[in-house]
Amino acid sequence: MSGRQIDRRVLADVVLAAVVGALGMGVAAFDDGTDALDLTLIALASAPLALHRAAPRAVLAAATLLGTAYVVHAHPGPLSALPVLGAVHTAARVGHRGLAGAASTVFLAGYVATGPGTQEVAERAGLLAGWFLCAVVTGLADRNWQAYLRQTEQRAQEAERTREEAALRRAGEERLRIARELHDSLTHSISIVKLQAGVAVHLARKRGEEVPPALLAIQEASGEAMRELRSALQVLRADEPSGTPALLVERARAAGLAVDLTVTGDERPLPPAVDRAAYRIVQEALTNAARHAGPAKITVRIDYGGDGDGDGDGELTIDVDDDGAADPARQPVPGTGLTGMRERVTALGGTLRAAPRAEGGFAVHARLPMGETV
Repeated sequence: MSGRQIDRRVLADVVLAAVVGALGMGVAAFDDGTDALDLTLIALASAPLALHRAAPRAVLAAATLLGTAYVVHAHPGPLSALPVLGAVHTAARVGHRGLAGAASTVFLAGYVATGPGTQEVAERAGLLAGWFLCAVVTGLADRNWQAYLRQTEQRAQEAERTREEAALRRAGEERLRIARELHDSLTHSISIVKLQAGVAVHLARKRGEEVPPALLAIQEASGEAMRELRSALQVLRADEPSGTPALLVERARAAGLAVDLTVTGDERPLPPAVDRAAYRIVQEALTNAARHAGPAKITVRIDYGGDGDGDGDGELTIDVDDDGAADPARQPVPGTGLTGMRERVTALGGTLRAAPRAEGGFAVHARLPMGETV
């Protein structure tokens, strides 16, 4: 809320208190027995209404006590209840129904006990009881309306967040489709280059000619590019993970990496999207460690949060740390792997932190919600 809105509310509350006090004193001025004490009690009973937003219970207590003292001393008409009516409405609006009812009862009891005549007191008390009941009911209705508005705003925000996540997911799927098509096209083109280079090398050797070094370099480079593209294509075309994080760790160990795996929590089946994301995160983190960490020790920790009662609640936490050569003073330049990892996590409503560790090495920390709505 802006400062201007707060100033307007404060000004409105002060004006409300002034109007109620002016009405009460204006009516009291026409009574022959009104004295300075009566006017003072009216002013003191009305003034706290200026603070009804900040301290509704204190305002209710002050208005009730001072208003009751006024009617006991002056025996005024029904309009003397205005300050107490305003305080009762405010208290009911913020949920203090019991206090509002008790304050109404106290004021009515003081009004009835000092009334000038039995019939007139009964009529005025009935009128005031109706007013107080309306004050409580309208306060509760306003409270329910405000709660409805808050719920509507929350639903709108949730719908907006869901639309953003769906848009991110669709964008990721489109990028994946484009990447597959690009890899297909590149693979085809490079395979032709490799084939033609191979034919040229074969013909040169058949004729007994010396093979140009540039031609051999083309043949070798195209073959290496083909192998890398096939590896990338195998990952892109896999709709489901081809194993588990534990299998990835075993493969990394077989390749000569020092990797430890720790699993905590109640291990259980994950929603497909979360399962795929967890596999890819561990896979990419291990790949980056193998490429950039050097001879380092890698630790993989997977924690299944929640109570494991099958309701899909909780978070899956993945930590992949290494004590390699990463410098904490130099932030990494996000490549395709880190960018793809972050997009996967963001699309699922999770969080990802990938950065050098203060003590050296690199750390990947991901949190993925395991709800069924993911």
